[in-house]
Amino acid sequence: MHHRVLGGTGIEVSPYCLGTMMFGSVGNADHDDCARIIHAALDEGIDFVDTADMYSAGESEIIVGKALKGRRDDVVLATKVHFPMGDGPHSGGNSRRWIVRAVEDSLRRLGTDWIDLYQVHRPDHRTDVEETLSVLTDLVRQGRIRAFGCSTFPAEQIVEAHHVAERRGLHRFRTEQPPYSLLARGVERHVLPVTERLGMGVLTWSPLASGFLTGRHRKGRDTDLSTGRPALHPGRFDPSAPTTLAKLEAVEQLVALAEEMGCTLPELAVAFPLAHPAVTSVIIGPRTMEQLRATLKGRSVVLDDAALDRIDAIVPPGTDLYPPDGVWAPPALTSPALRRRPAGSRSAV
Repeated sequence: MHHRVLGGTGIEVSPYCLGTMMFGSVGNADHDDCARIIHAALDEGIDFVDTADMYSAGESEIIVGKALKGRRDDVVLATKVHFPMGDGPHSGGNSRRWIVRAVEDSLRRLGTDWIDLYQVHRPDHRTDVEETLSVLTDLVRQGRIRAFGCSTFPAEQIVEAHHVAERRGLHRFRTEQPPYSLLARGVERHVLPVTERLGMGVLTWSPLASGFLTGRHRKGRDTDLSTGRPALHPGRFDPSAPTTLAKLEAVEQLVALAEEMGCTLPELAVAFPLAHPAVTSVIIGPRTMEQLRATLKGRSVVLDDAALDRIDAIVPPGTDLYPPDGVWAPPALTSPALRRRPAGSRSAV
């Protein structure tokens, strides 16, 4: 595989990044099998690996650490922090207190002395972004991490963080990790233009749109809601829901396009984000060796202008055919108290 520079870091990475969310108890619990998948990906030219402390409650990081023994110097290793790692009130978020502890825990689980890219998994409205940037800057200076980025941040918070870093003389977010697929193109409106403007690297996740672009879920077919993602989020796969119907309608048209191009729907789906000039690398998250092999078969798929025009006609640019459910919602939407004045002061008089 050829390589792309990750934002302004000078670090070169493969255009595919191996995501390891499915390694561990929530996906593939066989550590040896997961190691074989990681080694196969490395042998095929993927040298960018992404994990997170919360994946299977740290088990994914342990698996990755064991698999990379003896090959650590050949890999750009990324992990993330934010989500709770315990039941107490002090086991998550973006505070200095938590990040200092979390990075040490990740280093220990990964069996390494440094992390190439340390990412803030989600925004934290409770913590001033200056606090977060300050501790991350210290970790770079201490050599524990080489660079840091954010994941699934809205454009306005990326811009805010950039200006805070500039004003306070801190290091800044070098990357963003947004959801991006044929069915969820909302980041084309604001996030991707902002990352381009700021010279950030972008590694996108969920190219298969939570399984809708695997080809398993088709119009007119029954969906098994008892296993896999449908069991975790049945509402997203309810065939009677208008959002599900819209997804399935688009899938039928995309299947037809893939067949005309001589590739599979998953191959088309993974090729799509790579065509955007802001995207550095696409995260693929196989659970099995077969899934890895199937994805890698499509590495040579190139979308020409005619194919991209067809895709634009099916799902217009900047359109989320469905919201990437469960990704992140600002507190202003999730907390009524933040958008409602006290009852006695809501009128004009």
